[in-house]
Amino acid sequence: MSSTDDGADPPGVTVTRTAPGRFRATNARGGVIEVGSGGDVDFTPVELLLAALAGCSAIDVDILTSRRSEPTSFDVRATATKVRDALGNHLSDPRVRYRIAFPAGPAGDAARSVLPDAVRRSHDRLCTVSRTVELPTPVAVSIDPEPTTG
Repeated sequence: MSSTDDGADPPGVTVTRTAPGRFRATNARGGVIEVGSGGDVDFTPVELLLAALAGCSAIDVDILTSRRSEPTSFDVRATATKVRDALGNHLSDPRVRYRIAFPAGPAGDAARSVLPDAVRRSHDRLCTVSRTVELPTPVAVSIDPEPTTG
């Protein structure tokens, strides 16, 4: 999806501190995800990034394959290695692995036949998350002034 400068805010989320080490991410549609630092069941930011990698591609692949047949199982797992080196903290060797099954018969065969191309198209062109991770994408950071109270 291309973006245009129509004056509207770009897609985004707001993250609000709810307690020490705990945050709530809210999107413009009202969706909420609790985020933690790893000391509880909530997703950490790294886990959210991995979920975004797997989820983005899963949506692409599902759209392209389920036109032919509904899967009998559909799991996508994203993994990476956390590294702390001279470049700072980052992930290396991100991997996205698909485990998808379709029913026997012509419709399932048709879905299986397009699966490799669907995965390739998602990785090479369609998945905004993996494309952003793979391309050099500088992240701009700024601090807004504190709100005034009156």
